[in-house]
Amino acid sequence: MSSAPARSSEPGVTITHPNRAKAVVQATRATVVLLLLASAGLMLIVTVGGWKVLWGAKPIEIGYVIVYLTLAFFAARWNRGVLPVSAVLAVLLLIFALVAGPSWFARDKTGFAQPAINAGLLGVLTLLIVPVQMLLIAFAMRGFRQGWNVEFERREAGPELYGEASPHPA
Repeated sequence: MSSAPARSSEPGVTITHPNRAKAVVQATRATVVLLLLASAGLMLIVTVGGWKVLWGAKPIEIGYVIVYLTLAFFAARWNRGVLPVSAVLAVLLLIFALVAGPSWFARDKTGFAQPAINAGLLGVLTLLIVPVQMLLIAFAMRGFRQGWNVEFERREAGPELYGEASPHPA
């Protein structure tokens, strides 16, 4: 079973990607895209909800959201190269979320500036990023092993393709 054939720039050549038609590969791709979008959404909620109290982290969080949305776009287009990048960024975000989560809970005490969303809820959302990143790492590495980039070229038979003389000279 292979995916729909695609034409190449060479005449008479059809390229197929046999691994992309498998249900497990399509499910992995959909899961990676969903996890990237969920991560971007959670980061966006935490960023907007804690905007007043986030000082130096605003550009990093906005950058992460943009990068994750870009990675989701390319993963949806079967680009296998974004999978290891997604996994590495997920490891970094996992570490940041593990460190930042408890600090949101510490803001529930008096003397701290209060964010737009309850600090306890922001702490829960930040800690929710951790399992999402663990799943993203697992599924990105699973997708990397599935060989999304494997392709086969099939050449159509014809004398002009193989350098043979045409049976009907012009």
